[in-house]
Amino acid sequence: MPIVVASLLGMDILKPLVLPVTIRPAERLGAVDLYPPDDGARRRPAVLFVHGGPVPAEQRPTPRDWPMFQAYASLVAGRGVMGAVVDHGLHTPADYATAADDVRAAVETLRSDPRVDGGRIALWFFSGGGLLSADYLREPPAWLRCVALTYALLAQFPGLPDEPRFRPVEAVTEAGDLPIVLTRAGADYPPVLAGIKAFIAAAKIRPDIVEVPHGRHSFDILDDDDTSRAAIERAVDLVLSTMK
Repeated sequence: MPIVVASLLGMDILKPLVLPVTIRPAERLGAVDLYPPDDGARRRPAVLFVHGGPVPAEQRPTPRDWPMFQAYASLVAGRGVMGAVVDHGLHTPADYATAADDVRAAVETLRSDPRVDGGRIALWFFSGGGLLSADYLREPPAWLRCVALTYALLAQFPGLPDEPRFRPVEAVTEAGDLPIVLTRAGADYPPVLAGIKAFIAAAKIRPDIVEVPHGRHSFDILDDDDTSRAAIERAVDLVLSTMK
């Protein structure tokens, strides 16, 4: 069983974000939940949160209803940015292409919303969803302001298909000056840490790195301490600073 699947099993997914956040009401548009900021009088930048996996198809609740993603989206909405969470179809290791199509469709849903400035979008990938970042690193679209990666899988390991399309370590060499915010948990799984190390080495411009020295995979719900809270806030600050 791939470690990214094993880490999702059980009830840890229902734990709240360790940073206290008031959860805002969401608007459901197909596979995407939108969290609008309070002032809808002008078009706002947006952050799309892309969950990890594979997440079994029968898993309930689905990721967009996990407290952590509701909190992240509410957190950026409270800062005046549209938050969005997508349920994508990464149910098995063979589903990365399907998930990539779902993420792309979610981006179009987000960009077409009249409250969103379609030229100022950030994509934030978590865990096994990190491999989905490769498309956007290899050929960054003009609308993409930032790619954020939190305890993200960035290199393949046994149990997942090694498709050239989903190799962020190779793709980042083509990312140019695209801002990248990378959160690294020091006690993460060794294959995840190895991929992050290779990714940083391959990047032409060093990413902004948020270190959580003793953090575990999913530190943002598992490690309830000031270091974790500071890391979440720092990552949000860095991402939003690219969208001004």
